[in-house]
Amino acid sequence: MEKKITIQQRILSANDKKANELRDFYRKHKKFVINFMSSPGSGKTTLLESLTDYKDFKFCVVEGDLETNRDADRLEAKGILAKQITTGEACHLEAKMIEVILSDLEQDERFHASEFLFIENVGNLVCPASYDLGANLNIVLLSVPEGDDKVLKYPSMFLCADIVLITKADMKEYFNFDVQKVRDDLATLRHGVEVLEISMKNRESLKSLKERFQNFAKMGYETEHIFK
Repeated sequence: MEKKITIQQRILSANDKKANELRDFYRKHKKFVINFMSSPGSGKTTLLESLTDYKDFKFCVVEGDLETNRDADRLEAKGILAKQITTGEACHLEAKMIEVILSDLEQDERFHASEFLFIENVGNLVCPASYDLGANLNIVLLSVPEGDDKVLKYPSMFLCADIVLITKADMKEYFNFDVQKVRDDLATLRHGVEVLEISMKNRESLKSLKERFQNFAKMGYETEHIFK
């Protein structure tokens, strides 16, 4: 009598294996890694530029874009180590892409002086939700001009989030943006997701976010999200 054995393996298992290798690298170099994901124009690079104002917050950045080095150049102009990954037609970063630039990071003294490593993912609310990059903390940014209806339109992305950052919060009244709607929609997907509002015009909101990141690092936070 013949027996049929079904072997199932996640399509992205190669990426998962590489992500675990990245985690080993991050731990070896004592880096707390934060993965920024969002649609284009949400303010990821601008936020990172603003965080350079805090001298007690040392970080470096891996930038992902389809083309150009513009975002990395902006951060380098602020004195921040920023390594650009141009993905061509790929709408996301993968663990193997980051692996390629690790040696470049190691050769820069600013990397060793940094406590935090930010991964600024390619601007997209779909593809990055499938790729584990070994980060400690996954942040999804949602800018006010995008609208307050995105959580349930792009659930796979917001399921990734340890924190949702509402950016450009000073514009809420102009766009009738309802933060409570975002909170309520998130609650239908996953309980306990923190929602924070920030604005470049509100320095206290930036300081609070910086301190939140530092607290996560101090406690050695590890996301429980499993990328699928």
